[in-house]
Amino acid sequence: MSDIDALRALVTDAFDRVEELVDGITADLTPQMATYRPDPGANSIAWLVWHATRVQDDHMAELAKVDQVWPQWRERFGLPFDDNATGYGHGPEQVGQVQVAGDLLAGYHREVQALTRDYVGALTEQELGRVVDTNWDPPVTASVRLISVIGDITQHLGQAYYVQGLAERAGVQ
Repeated sequence: MSDIDALRALVTDAFDRVEELVDGITADLTPQMATYRPDPGANSIAWLVWHATRVQDDHMAELAKVDQVWPQWRERFGLPFDDNATGYGHGPEQVGQVQVAGDLLAGYHREVQALTRDYVGALTEQELGRVVDTNWDPPVTASVRLISVIGDITQHLGQAYYVQGLAERAGVQ
């Protein structure tokens, strides 16, 4: 196996694990569990999964130089946000507005995952070194962006599982 093939396999595995986390948290997700917040300023499972998926969609589409998946799902979600909102900078009021079912979150994520697989499956050494954001010092390359996306979305999904545990202890069904 070449180095680039091994790297593709490693990154694919990381994103497959993300998909497993999304599937696990959204399976049988009740509306009460999806919107539970341990206090009014906390994030809900629905918002955390939506935000993690929006970040993955936004960043992976930018890397792949393709359209995001979100425009095909926006109306189904019915959220009162700007068309391209990812949740960045959202406060408690916006978090509370994400009231969607687990199957909708999972369906959207599956399509984002397909976009991700296509991009990762075509990775080259040249692509990994491509500068994708010059707003940082040093500039961000595609490889750094991939690691950043994986780190960000796994943190948010870990938070979703934590909120789920709090909700279960609070007796939320």
